[in-house]
Amino acid sequence: MEHDFIDKYSRTGSFLNSLDPRIKIVSLLLFIFCVVTTDPRAFHAFAVYGMLLAALACLSGIPVSDLIKRTLIAVPFILMTALFIPFMQGKTVLRTLDLGPVTLTITQEGLILFWSVIVKASLSLVCAMLMTATTRFPELLKALETLRCPRVLIMILSFMYRYIFIIQDEFMMMRQAKESRSIGGSPWFHARALAGMIGILFIRSYERAESVYLAMCSRGFSGRIRTIHDFHMAVRDAAFLATILASLIGARFLSGING
Repeated sequence: MEHDFIDKYSRTGSFLNSLDPRIKIVSLLLFIFCVVTTDPRAFHAFAVYGMLLAALACLSGIPVSDLIKRTLIAVPFILMTALFIPFMQGKTVLRTLDLGPVTLTITQEGLILFWSVIVKASLSLVCAMLMTATTRFPELLKALETLRCPRVLIMILSFMYRYIFIIQDEFMMMRQAKESRSIGGSPWFHARALAGMIGILFIRSYERAESVYLAMCSRGFSGRIRTIHDFHMAVRDAAFLATILASLIGARFLSGING
């Protein structure tokens, strides 16, 4: 089976690939913090955030089409989260929709909050994808461990990355077997078969997790993430972090002027 790995662009030799993973994690957290805490009416600040992400995308070596494709995968989830926000109660009523037994009122405060959720979630998502796509996943886990991230969370991420492809293979083989044995049939029949496949997949995943745990214990796994190379801060890492920090401070300055 062929899979699209999360860090498929981590070996392209781009500028972002050469940076210390710890610097990229700190920059991501600073970016998300500034984006989330920015006034939604500070449009100039969001324009700076967008230009900063565009510059990082150029330095990442990721094709624009692939970056857009990855972003569009998560857009429906963001829209589902923010779908009913424009109809929240507010002082300034813009329009009222009469849908028979239900009356929906669109308020200015709801639209501003809707814009805030969509833009902030999209910017944070693109920044996170740029970091994960240009960083080898074991190095990312090692950087999180160095930054004192909880070990339980690191272990969960490690197992997810290692075995999600195996689970996907299991599901694809089960689906091929089902399609080869059930041509046609009603939608209810296929829904029942899919529910059974999910249950079997859960049982197989549980059994595999137990066998993997016993195998790791027998080999003396202590929970530490080990990599071949150690991290070393370089001048380009400090310069990158300083540039990101200066850009974010400039955006917040524009936010203050706009406010």
